[in-house]
Amino acid sequence: MEPFHLLIDGQMTPGSMTMDIVNPATGKVLAECPRADAQQLNDAVAAAKRAFPAWAKLTYAARRTMIHAIADALAARLEEFASLLTSEQGKPLHEATKEMYGSVAILKMLSNLELEDEVLKDTKTEKVIRHRTPLGVVAAITPWNNPMTLLMVKITSALVSGNTVVAKPAPTTPLTNLRFAEICNAHLPPGVLNMIADANDLGPLLTSHLDIAKISFTGSTITGKKILQSTADSLKRLTLELGGNDAAIVLDDADVKSVAPKLFAGAMLNAGQVCLAIKRVYVHESQYDEFCDELARLADAAIVDDGAKQGTQIGPLQNKMQYDKVRTLIEETRSQGTIIAGGTYPDGAGYFIRPTIVRDIDDNARLVREEQFGPVLPVLSYTTIDDVIERANATEYGLGGTVWSADSDRALAVARQIDSGTVWINTHMMLHPDVPAGGAKQSGMGVELGREGLAEHTQSHIIYVLK
Repeated sequence: MEPFHLLIDGQMTPGSMTMDIVNPATGKVLAECPRADAQQLNDAVAAAKRAFPAWAKLTYAARRTMIHAIADALAARLEEFASLLTSEQGKPLHEATKEMYGSVAILKMLSNLELEDEVLKDTKTEKVIRHRTPLGVVAAITPWNNPMTLLMVKITSALVSGNTVVAKPAPTTPLTNLRFAEICNAHLPPGVLNMIADANDLGPLLTSHLDIAKISFTGSTITGKKILQSTADSLKRLTLELGGNDAAIVLDDADVKSVAPKLFAGAMLNAGQVCLAIKRVYVHESQYDEFCDELARLADAAIVDDGAKQGTQIGPLQNKMQYDKVRTLIEETRSQGTIIAGGTYPDGAGYFIRPTIVRDIDDNARLVREEQFGPVLPVLSYTTIDDVIERANATEYGLGGTVWSADSDRALAVARQIDSGTVWINTHMMLHPDVPAGGAKQSGMGVELGREGLAEHTQSHIIYVLK
């Protein structure tokens, strides 16, 4: 495997230190990764600050042309990147390939958007225009569950709207991002995009840095709150996409055989390590036993193995810390509910957990109240619509949710009452680059994607013109 480097001011640079990256399917070291120190982080920020004036002066079309060239170069190496992504993240190769296709699409589709001047008022005596300008240096901080697509969302919105970027991937999944930085370096002016890697030690320095104008972060709510506190002195702009405890509400007219596989897929994608994954399912009491049995059957039939092996449906958890957390949650749940599938840990190396279905569990159980971020799904019974809406909303989170019914109008009436940034009806996790997405309550601040996501990377200038 070719060595990896940081990208600072147009130079592929060794780290001041190195760190080992582990393949979660084997528990063995996959590669040695460069690790930045505080000086290299400061150098990256300084480079981005120097590059900002010239980049900001370019037209949307000029910036878009370079981003499209990056997308084409990434598409030409899609299989290589998908294989590397599976090796460092653990997800099955078909999921990694889908993530890479999504990354290319985000680069192209999101960069096709632009923010034109808006005429807010036009009379005989005056004209009022809203003009938008880029903010400066954006810090893009991404997690380990979807390292490529989430990076694409952040850097594309920032770059096409005229900002420069310092990106910092998660310490356990930096490799695909660093390899992507090599592509960017061939198509962007020096300093426009900088990429560093750390061992979770440089985050506070980056988020409090006075030359960072905006932070775009995806990760846990706990970390998001710390970032918010670190920006108080400088009043930086923030976009936070944080944790979720997304509820699926299954109405009593839903078809078990067709809906259950969709619920299972929505919960177990990427071994449950998706912010918008289904985290808890509410089923009407008249269908409760039937849905539980079908979900358990699907869990028992799932193929759990190394994501690089053909036929694997669910890979390992990405890192040992998360693996230990989910195992602890499962063991705690044994006395709080009935495990009807899974709850076991395959022998051998790697962070594998069989997909686990839990029934007869109370809303106050930790598995129901908290975001498990693993392949464990609680299934709860309800009696009335008002009851289930109240229970689904009884959480500090509000990222996403789903409603399932044979009657879409009936489902829509329920969806309107769910306190989440996004709610799907009879589908799950359908996202479009031109449609904004963001969390409610403690699931985040601001939005990503769409023109609204671009606008969050700009300063609104209101200009009054007297005729």
